[in-house]
Amino acid sequence: MEGMLIPIFILIAFVFIILGLTEPKKSTNLEGNLGASEPYYSQVKKGSVLGNIFPFSKILIRKLKIEQQIQDRLFAAHNKLAAHEFFNIKLLLMIAVPIMVVMATGKQDLIPIIVSIALSYVIPDVYLSQVISKRQYQIARVLPETVDLLGLCVEAGLDFVSSVNWLIQKEIKNPLIEEFDFVLQEIKWGKPRSQALKDMSKRLSIPEVSSFVQTLVQAERMGTPVSEAFMILSEDTRIQRFHRGERQAMQAPIKILIPLIFCILPVIGIVIGGPIFLQFSQGKMF
Repeated sequence: MEGMLIPIFILIAFVFIILGLTEPKKSTNLEGNLGASEPYYSQVKKGSVLGNIFPFSKILIRKLKIEQQIQDRLFAAHNKLAAHEFFNIKLLLMIAVPIMVVMATGKQDLIPIIVSIALSYVIPDVYLSQVISKRQYQIARVLPETVDLLGLCVEAGLDFVSSVNWLIQKEIKNPLIEEFDFVLQEIKWGKPRSQALKDMSKRLSIPEVSSFVQTLVQAERMGTPVSEAFMILSEDTRIQRFHRGERQAMQAPIKILIPLIFCILPVIGIVIGGPIFLQFSQGKMF
Protein backbone atom coordinates (compact mmCIF):
# COMPACT_ATOMS: atom_id res chain seq x y z
CA MET A 1 0.00 0.00 0.00
CA GLU A 2 2.81 2.43 0.87
CA GLY A 3 4.59 1.68 -2.40
CA MET A 4 1.49 2.63 -4.39
CA LEU A 5 1.34 6.22 -3.07
CA ILE A 6 4.37 7.53 -4.99
CA PRO A 7 3.19 6.25 -8.42
CA ILE A 8 -0.29 7.63 -7.76
CA PHE A 9 1.05 11.11 -6.95
CA ILE A 10 3.38 10.99 -9.98
CA LEU A 11 0.44 10.05 -12.22
CA ILE A 12 -1.73 12.87 -10.85
CA ALA A 13 1.09 15.40 -11.31
CA PHE A 14 1.67 14.20 -14.87
CA VAL A 15 -2.02 14.61 -15.74
CA PHE A 16 -2.06 18.12 -14.26
CA ILE A 17 1.07 19.09 -16.20
CA ILE A 18 -0.49 17.85 -19.45
CA LEU A 19 -3.65 19.88 -18.73
CA GLY A 20 -1.53 22.95 -18.04
CA LEU A 21 0.41 22.60 -21.29
CA THR A 22 -2.79 22.21 -23.31
CA GLU A 23 -4.41 25.35 -21.86
CA PRO A 24 -5.27 27.84 -24.60
CA LYS A 25 -3.63 31.23 -24.32
CA LYS A 26 -5.93 34.17 -23.69
CA SER A 27 -5.54 37.79 -24.55
CA THR A 28 -4.18 40.03 -21.81
CA ASN A 29 -5.98 43.12 -23.09
CA LEU A 30 -8.11 44.24 -20.16
CA GLU A 31 -9.89 46.95 -22.10
CA GLY A 32 -11.44 44.38 -24.37
CA ASN A 33 -12.78 42.47 -21.37
CA LEU A 34 -14.64 45.36 -19.77
CA GLY A 35 -18.02 44.30 -21.08
CA ALA A 36 -21.33 44.70 -19.31
CA SER A 37 -21.43 40.99 -18.52
CA GLU A 38 -18.25 41.04 -16.40
CA PRO A 39 -17.89 43.17 -13.23
CA TYR A 40 -14.97 45.56 -13.07
CA TYR A 41 -13.53 43.88 -9.96
CA SER A 42 -13.30 40.52 -11.72
CA GLN A 43 -10.24 41.74 -13.61
CA VAL A 44 -7.35 39.86 -12.02
CA LYS A 45 -3.77 41.09 -12.05
CA LYS A 46 -1.66 39.06 -14.39
CA GLY A 47 1.31 37.18 -13.00
CA SER A 48 0.09 36.96 -9.40
CA VAL A 49 2.11 34.54 -7.28
CA LEU A 50 -0.92 32.66 -6.00
CA GLY A 51 -2.33 32.28 -9.50
CA ASN A 52 0.93 30.93 -10.93
CA ILE A 53 1.55 28.22 -8.34
CA PHE A 54 -0.57 25.72 -10.27
CA PRO A 55 -1.02 27.08 -13.83
CA PHE A 56 -3.10 24.03 -14.77
CA SER A 57 -5.88 25.02 -12.31
CA LYS A 58 -7.44 27.45 -14.80
CA ILE A 59 -8.10 24.82 -17.45
CA LEU A 60 -9.06 22.29 -14.77
CA ILE A 61 -11.88 24.36 -13.27
CA ARG A 62 -13.09 25.25 -16.77
CA LYS A 63 -13.26 21.60 -17.72
CA LEU A 64 -15.09 20.84 -14.47
CA LYS A 65 -17.45 23.79 -15.18
CA ILE A 66 -17.10 25.25 -11.69
CA GLU A 67 -15.21 28.45 -12.51
CA GLN A 68 -18.26 30.73 -12.61
CA GLN A 69 -19.74 29.14 -9.51
CA ILE A 70 -16.55 29.73 -7.52
CA GLN A 71 -16.20 33.29 -8.83
CA ASP A 72 -19.79 34.19 -7.88
CA ARG A 73 -19.21 32.96 -4.34
CA LEU A 74 -16.00 34.99 -4.11
CA PHE A 75 -17.85 38.09 -5.28
CA ALA A 76 -20.58 37.48 -2.68
CA ALA A 77 -17.88 37.24 0.01
CA HIS A 78 -16.27 40.50 -1.18
CA ASN A 79 -13.09 38.61 -1.97
CA LYS A 80 -10.86 39.84 -4.80
CA LEU A 81 -9.32 36.43 -5.49
CA ALA A 82 -9.88 34.87 -8.88
CA ALA A 83 -11.52 31.46 -9.16
CA HIS A 84 -8.28 29.69 -10.06
CA GLU A 85 -6.45 31.38 -7.17
CA PHE A 86 -9.03 30.12 -4.72
CA PHE A 87 -8.75 26.66 -6.27
CA ASN A 88 -4.96 26.87 -5.93
CA ILE A 89 -5.42 27.43 -2.19
CA LYS A 90 -7.41 24.22 -2.08
CA LEU A 91 -4.70 22.36 -3.96
CA LEU A 92 -2.01 23.70 -1.62
CA LEU A 93 -3.98 22.50 1.39
CA MET A 94 -4.62 19.13 -0.26
CA ILE A 95 -0.86 18.69 -0.62
CA ALA A 96 0.36 20.27 2.62
CA VAL A 97 -2.16 18.79 5.08
CA PRO A 98 -1.60 15.11 4.12
CA ILE A 99 2.17 15.67 4.35
CA MET A 100 1.75 17.13 7.84
CA VAL A 101 -0.50 14.21 8.81
CA VAL A 102 2.12 11.71 7.62
CA MET A 103 4.88 13.60 9.46
CA ALA A 104 2.79 13.81 12.64
CA THR A 105 1.74 10.14 12.68
CA GLY A 106 4.89 8.69 11.16
CA LYS A 107 2.75 6.34 9.06
CA GLN A 108 1.43 6.38 5.49
CA ASP A 109 -2.01 4.94 6.20
CA LEU A 110 -4.32 5.47 3.26
CA ILE A 111 -7.51 6.32 5.23
CA PRO A 112 -6.05 9.31 7.19
CA ILE A 113 -4.50 10.64 3.99
CA ILE A 114 -7.81 10.43 2.11
CA VAL A 115 -9.69 12.06 5.01
CA SER A 116 -7.15 14.89 5.23
CA ILE A 117 -7.36 15.50 1.49
CA ALA A 118 -11.17 15.62 1.62
CA LEU A 119 -11.15 18.02 4.58
CA SER A 120 -8.56 20.22 2.88
CA TYR A 121 -10.85 20.53 -0.13
CA VAL A 122 -13.97 21.31 1.93
CA ILE A 123 -12.59 23.66 4.61
CA PRO A 124 -12.07 26.70 2.27
CA ASP A 125 -15.67 26.33 1.04
CA VAL A 126 -16.96 26.19 4.62
CA TYR A 127 -15.01 29.32 5.52
CA LEU A 128 -16.29 31.11 2.42
CA SER A 129 -19.89 30.13 3.25
CA GLN A 130 -19.50 31.58 6.75
CA VAL A 131 -18.17 34.86 5.36
CA ILE A 132 -21.06 35.06 2.88
CA SER A 133 -23.67 34.35 5.59
CA LYS A 134 -22.17 37.02 7.85
CA ARG A 135 -22.22 39.61 5.06
CA GLN A 136 -25.80 38.73 4.15
CA TYR A 137 -26.89 39.19 7.77
CA GLN A 138 -25.10 42.55 8.07
CA ILE A 139 -26.58 43.80 4.79
CA ALA A 140 -30.13 42.81 5.80
CA ARG A 141 -29.76 44.67 9.11
CA VAL A 142 -28.60 48.01 7.66
CA LEU A 143 -30.79 47.98 4.54
CA PRO A 144 -33.84 49.88 5.98
CA GLU A 145 -31.77 52.82 7.27
CA THR A 146 -29.80 52.93 4.03
CA VAL A 147 -33.02 53.06 2.01
CA ASP A 148 -34.22 55.94 4.21
CA LEU A 149 -31.03 57.91 3.51
CA LEU A 150 -31.33 57.27 -0.23
CA GLY A 151 -34.95 58.43 -0.12
CA LEU A 152 -33.97 61.65 1.67
CA CYS A 153 -31.26 62.32 -0.90
CA VAL A 154 -33.69 61.79 -3.78
CA GLU A 155 -36.29 64.05 -2.17
CA ALA A 156 -33.57 66.72 -1.77
CA GLY A 157 -33.12 66.77 -5.55
CA LEU A 158 -30.33 64.27 -6.22
CA ASP A 159 -30.63 61.46 -8.73
CA PHE A 160 -30.01 57.84 -7.78
CA VAL A 161 -26.32 57.76 -8.81
CA SER A 162 -25.56 61.01 -6.97
CA SER A 163 -27.42 59.73 -3.91
CA VAL A 164 -25.39 56.53 -3.87
CA ASN A 165 -22.17 58.53 -4.34
CA TRP A 166 -23.07 60.80 -1.40
CA LEU A 167 -23.91 57.78 0.71
CA ILE A 168 -20.57 56.14 -0.06
CA GLN A 169 -18.67 59.29 0.92
CA LYS A 170 -20.61 60.18 4.08
CA GLU A 171 -21.86 56.89 5.54
CA ILE A 172 -19.81 54.59 7.76
CA LYS A 173 -18.39 51.71 5.75
CA ASN A 174 -20.38 48.47 5.91
CA PRO A 175 -20.99 45.57 3.49
CA LEU A 176 -23.98 47.27 1.86
CA ILE A 177 -21.98 50.45 1.21
CA GLU A 178 -19.26 48.30 -0.35
CA GLU A 179 -21.80 46.67 -2.65
CA PHE A 180 -23.18 50.07 -3.65
CA ASP A 181 -19.62 51.13 -4.39
CA PHE A 182 -19.34 48.13 -6.73
CA VAL A 183 -22.57 49.15 -8.45
CA LEU A 184 -21.40 52.75 -8.86
CA GLN A 185 -18.07 51.64 -10.34
CA GLU A 186 -19.85 49.35 -12.79
CA ILE A 187 -22.12 52.20 -13.88
CA LYS A 188 -19.07 54.41 -14.41
CA TRP A 189 -17.51 51.67 -16.56
CA GLY A 190 -20.56 51.77 -18.83
CA LYS A 191 -22.90 49.11 -17.48
CA PRO A 192 -26.60 50.12 -17.43
CA ARG A 193 -27.92 50.98 -14.00
CA SER A 194 -30.65 48.35 -14.05
CA GLN A 195 -28.17 45.64 -15.07
CA ALA A 196 -25.71 46.67 -12.35
CA LEU A 197 -28.48 46.47 -9.74
CA LYS A 198 -29.62 43.08 -11.03
CA ASP A 199 -26.05 41.79 -10.83
CA MET A 200 -25.85 42.98 -7.22
CA SER A 201 -29.10 41.19 -6.41
CA LYS A 202 -27.85 37.98 -8.02
CA ARG A 203 -24.49 38.28 -6.28
CA LEU A 204 -25.94 38.72 -2.79
CA SER A 205 -28.99 36.41 -2.99
CA ILE A 206 -30.81 38.27 -0.19
CA PRO A 207 -34.64 38.54 -0.44
CA GLU A 208 -34.67 42.12 0.88
CA VAL A 209 -32.06 43.26 -1.63
CA SER A 210 -33.88 41.45 -4.45
CA SER A 211 -37.10 43.29 -3.54
CA PHE A 212 -35.16 46.58 -3.39
CA VAL A 213 -33.65 46.05 -6.85
CA GLN A 214 -36.91 44.87 -8.39
CA THR A 215 -38.76 47.95 -7.11
CA LEU A 216 -36.08 50.30 -8.45
CA VAL A 217 -36.03 48.61 -11.85
CA GLN A 218 -39.82 48.73 -12.13
CA ALA A 219 -39.88 52.38 -11.05
CA GLU A 220 -37.31 53.23 -13.72
CA ARG A 221 -39.21 51.24 -16.35
CA MET A 222 -42.65 52.66 -15.51
CA GLY A 223 -41.45 56.22 -14.88
CA THR A 224 -42.83 56.42 -11.33
CA PRO A 225 -41.14 58.70 -8.75
CA VAL A 226 -38.24 56.95 -7.07
CA SER A 227 -38.89 58.76 -3.76
CA GLU A 228 -42.25 57.00 -3.38
CA ALA A 229 -40.62 53.68 -4.14
CA PHE A 230 -38.03 54.33 -1.43
CA MET A 231 -40.75 55.05 1.13
CA ILE A 232 -42.49 51.75 0.35
CA LEU A 233 -39.17 49.90 0.34
CA SER A 234 -38.17 51.29 3.71
CA GLU A 235 -41.38 50.03 5.31
CA ASP A 236 -41.16 46.63 3.60
CA THR A 237 -37.54 46.06 4.60
CA ARG A 238 -38.33 46.92 8.23
CA ILE A 239 -41.21 44.45 8.23
CA GLN A 240 -38.99 41.78 6.69
CA ARG A 241 -36.27 42.47 9.27
CA PHE A 242 -38.86 42.15 12.06
CA HIS A 243 -40.05 38.81 10.64
CA ARG A 244 -36.44 37.62 10.37
CA GLY A 245 -35.95 38.41 14.06
CA GLU A 246 -39.15 36.54 14.92
CA ARG A 247 -37.94 33.47 13.01
CA GLN A 248 -34.61 33.53 14.81
CA ALA A 249 -36.39 33.88 18.17
CA MET A 250 -38.61 30.89 17.37
CA GLN A 251 -35.54 28.80 16.47
CA ALA A 252 -33.81 29.55 19.78
CA PRO A 253 -35.72 26.96 21.91
CA ILE A 254 -34.92 24.24 19.34
CA LYS A 255 -31.24 25.15 19.13
CA ILE A 256 -30.85 25.19 22.90
CA LEU A 257 -32.08 21.59 23.22
CA ILE A 258 -28.74 20.08 22.15
CA PRO A 259 -26.58 21.84 24.79
CA LEU A 260 -29.37 21.35 27.33
CA ILE A 261 -29.55 17.58 26.79
CA PHE A 262 -25.86 16.80 26.30
CA CYS A 263 -24.18 19.44 28.51
CA ILE A 264 -26.47 20.87 31.18
CA LEU A 265 -28.67 17.90 32.14
CA PRO A 266 -25.73 15.47 32.67
CA VAL A 267 -24.04 17.99 34.99
CA ILE A 268 -27.26 18.48 36.96
CA GLY A 269 -27.66 14.72 37.21
CA ILE A 270 -24.11 14.34 38.51
CA VAL A 271 -24.51 17.13 41.08
CA ILE A 272 -27.84 15.79 42.38
CA GLY A 273 -27.37 12.07 41.99
CA GLY A 274 -23.63 11.85 42.72
CA PRO A 275 -23.84 12.21 46.53
CA ILE A 276 -26.79 9.79 46.68
CA PHE A 277 -24.88 7.19 44.64
CA LEU A 278 -21.80 7.57 46.86
CA GLN A 279 -23.85 7.06 50.01
CA PHE A 280 -25.49 3.92 48.60
CA SER A 281 -22.13 2.57 47.43
CA GLN A 282 -20.72 3.05 50.97
CA GLY A 283 -23.67 1.25 52.53
CA LYS A 284 -25.18 4.32 54.13
CA MET A 285 -28.96 4.55 54.12
CA PHE A 286 -31.16 7.50 54.84
